[in-house]
Amino acid sequence: MHARTTQPWALRPATPEDLEAIVELRAVVMRPDLVRLGRYDEDRVRRRMRDSYVPEHASVIVAEGRFAGSVTLRPHQDGHCLESFFIDERLQGRGIGSAVLSGLLARTDAEGVPVRLDVLQGSAARRLYERHGFVLEREDSVDVFMVRRPPVPTA
Repeated sequence: MHARTTQPWALRPATPEDLEAIVELRAVVMRPDLVRLGRYDEDRVRRRMRDSYVPEHASVIVAEGRFAGSVTLRPHQDGHCLESFFIDERLQGRGIGSAVLSGLLARTDAEGVPVRLDVLQGSAARRLYERHGFVLEREDSVDVFMVRRPPVPTA
């Protein structure tokens, strides 16, 4: 008999009060890639999150009983846009991001709609998205725009 393990993380709806924790996590997590691309600005990285935050579309990732990250799945054109997907660096590499993404994609697959996102050029997060079926749509010198279409139902 194997002991049943509980899921090491949970998603909860975001609230306006979560904004500053998400803003700070974004600044920390994105800093290495933005510095590498010559695009890091201490104020801008925070202001962009504050300006785009819509709690109704965001979720907070809780792990080990504390704030561990965020993810936003915003309605967009013919489907959804995945945004602001950040996990505390101390918790990265434990499968939390992959599990959260799998759950969100199961939802969008059930709706039969595509999901789009953009990731910074050279970001390690691109590999996570590719493993989950995202493919290149277009790119520029800073961003890689990706899409994942829902699987075609088999007869």
